[in-house]
Amino acid sequence: MNFDPSATPESIEWFRTRGESPAIVSLSDVHGYLSAARNALTAVGETDEYPPVVRSDEDGLLHWAGNDYILILNGDLIDRGDENRACLDLLERLAKEAPDGRVRYHLGNHEMAVLFPERFQWPGVYSIKMNESLRESFIKHVADGSIAVAFEGYRYTYSHAGDNEYFEIGRANRQASEASNQLLTMLQEARYRADQLDILSEYQLVFGVGGGFGRGPSAGLLWMDFEHIQQDAPPQVVGHSRQQRPTRTGQVLCQNVIRSNLDSSGGEAVLIEHPNKIVAVRNTPTDAVVTEIWSFDSLAHCHLRMYVVPLEDPLFTDSDR
Repeated sequence: MNFDPSATPESIEWFRTRGESPAIVSLSDVHGYLSAARNALTAVGETDEYPPVVRSDEDGLLHWAGNDYILILNGDLIDRGDENRACLDLLERLAKEAPDGRVRYHLGNHEMAVLFPERFQWPGVYSIKMNESLRESFIKHVADGSIAVAFEGYRYTYSHAGDNEYFEIGRANRQASEASNQLLTMLQEARYRADQLDILSEYQLVFGVGGGFGRGPSAGLLWMDFEHIQQDAPPQVVGHSRQQRPTRTGQVLCQNVIRSNLDSSGGEAVLIEHPNKIVAVRNTPTDAVVTEIWSFDSLAHCHLRMYVVPLEDPLFTDSDR
């Protein structure tokens, strides 16, 4: 694996101190479906409001389009689909072409399975059957911080599954790095398969699964199901739990829509956060549609937008959980 983002800052403030205020584009739960990822990413440039995030060359490969964005792949880039290596290739290529720190890759529960295959043993999926040299390289990328867990945006915090409480982003990223460094030691000492599960209890903020089958309310940042998000949880962008369209509970937005729309024409979506608003860009059979979710109307007045949308194809869902 050759993913080199050149920098992995933990907050948008790193960019602001450099005089930069890029829009944050986030996409989660690609799961090896490269065509769906392409539809989601290219939808941005098909709108009247936004320049493209990516461009396609004559061979159909996507490249960084050179515009002012941060791109966050917010976990579960791999597994389920049959283009997993191609999805990793896309990640590597975009990171190579983009400015420092502009492409981020966050762990999801399926990336956790790369680190801890003995914990899951899912039959036939990429994370479990991955060749060992690629697995070791992946673990090294987590150990050195290139692949992280969380990022603080302008208003929203990004992680794969989120938390009902504020959490320290630096602590979350350190837990993943420290755990992976321990795994590398186990690999060097030929005890990785035998001992890898011994360290999981040390890193529950990130790797806690929330019960025997996972996804419970006590789960960590890669595993808690969106149904457990509370109305008063801090502002976050998450994936993990499948939705038909981007969905909101309180101030938490879930963007995991790719798998639920695989049999549809359209439905893929990204979220874009600015200093003063966040929007959803959703691919449809005819065009790409932008829906504003939240904005500052003034410095003293911020609110979540509520929209009346066609019942047969709502763009954005407000949960009443």
